[in-house]
Amino acid sequence: LARHAGPPDGGWGWMIVAGCFLVTICTRAVTRCISIFFVEFQTYFGQDYARTAWIHSIVDCATMLCAPLGSLISNHVSCQVGIMLGGLLASTGLILSSFATSLEHLYLSLGVLTGLGFALCYSPAIAMVGKYFNKKKALAYGIAMSGSGIGTFILAPVVQLLIEQFSWRGALLILGGFVLNLCVCGALMRPIALKEDHKTAPEFLEQDYVPKAQKRDLKRMYICSPLIKAWSRECLCYCSWKEYDFLLMPGFMVLAVSVLFMAYGCSPLFVYLVPYALSVGVSHHQAAFLMSILGVIDIIGNITFGWLTDRRCLKKHRHFCYLFAVGMDGLCCLFLPVLQNFPLLVPFSFTFGYFDGAYVTLIPVVTADVVGTSSLSSALGVVCFLHAIPYLVSPPVAGWLVDTSGSYTASFLLCGFSMIFSSTLLCFARLAKKIKRTHLRSLTNDTGTKRHIWTNGAIAYSVTAQLDQKDVEFLAADTNSYSNR
Repeated sequence: LARHAGPPDGGWGWMIVAGCFLVTICTRAVTRCISIFFVEFQTYFGQDYARTAWIHSIVDCATMLCAPLGSLISNHVSCQVGIMLGGLLASTGLILSSFATSLEHLYLSLGVLTGLGFALCYSPAIAMVGKYFNKKKALAYGIAMSGSGIGTFILAPVVQLLIEQFSWRGALLILGGFVLNLCVCGALMRPIALKEDHKTAPEFLEQDYVPKAQKRDLKRMYICSPLIKAWSRECLCYCSWKEYDFLLMPGFMVLAVSVLFMAYGCSPLFVYLVPYALSVGVSHHQAAFLMSILGVIDIIGNITFGWLTDRRCLKKHRHFCYLFAVGMDGLCCLFLPVLQNFPLLVPFSFTFGYFDGAYVTLIPVVTADVVGTSSLSSALGVVCFLHAIPYLVSPPVAGWLVDTSGSYTASFLLCGFSMIFSSTLLCFARLAKKIKRTHLRSLTNDTGTKRHIWTNGAIAYSVTAQLDQKDVEFLAADTNSYSNR
């Protein structure tokens, strides 16, 4: 177990970035490419849009719904064990899906089992990057999250080719073997102990009645063997509260509500872009190429936004960069129904892909800014969990709108307005917080007090008036008498 006073911002951290890069390829890129199977599943099983869309919905929902389980295993067992176990489950689900005889079979194998495997891999790998980087955090996340775009760019035409050569069953079987690479990614995730992690040790280890030698051994056991914590009820309760105390922070509550609307808006597009393109006369290869364009531009959005928001001029404005990216994706969805041919859909894929990569990169960065690094793994698990219900509901709702209205217009407009509302909500919350701080600062200047603002938004005041020696002695005596009482 490597120990550091702070994030090393390099060294083995770049191997962690490489591992997270491969994890995003094997999880998010493969999930996006499931939309290429949409028409094949619909034709083979003879079902409508809404029922077929449940496959993609269940994959995304299971991935996000079980994300806290991935964080729990990472925190209390090992990040390496969690990712390797997830790789085995995801591969098994894809292989079993190649033998499916009904949509219900695909719901369980491709949806639940594969989604559960992805959940055990995704949030722990992302959290590990946050532990290894501080100054270069946004750039590291940009590179790591670009795996989603690169994987989509490469896998989309490859999956289409595999379907043509080996049918959808053979393509799923090959993807099952490819996803086994998650086990290799898990082996790269070397754990690290930071100085702030030591501060989360239970307070009873600091009591005077514990001998120094025993105290040192207990602390070493606490840091190096997380499973030992489960043997002490007091320790387990303390650790559980410390891991999720960020849930009461107002900033995280607003972020959580915003994520719900953002997740509802972004999911249906990846499901219906290919079917929509086919419905307006685009060929199968051109439709798959649109997904490839979206994927490769996603990479540029990941890296460039990660690099830009690490600059001194934008580092303090990461929230607004995130809001801008989400809002632009919402505008793209609003204009999509008027794009009726391949030359017009190409610029859409460029624009949507760029800003999708931008805000995906900033989600863990913004979350870390709100809750801190020590709670990042648990917070990312909760953020992913919040994606679950919108991911489950939005594609079938969009499919129902297509089935009833006969067009994709209502579905895309609903997605666009949902993402714009998500951006607007966070923007107003941020502005309200800034106005409140300005008002409190003006009150502080008027009353002659010194203000301390903590990370959770709490405010403490201390009087700055000068005290003479007699006042100090009186306060000290009064404090001692109070502590004795």
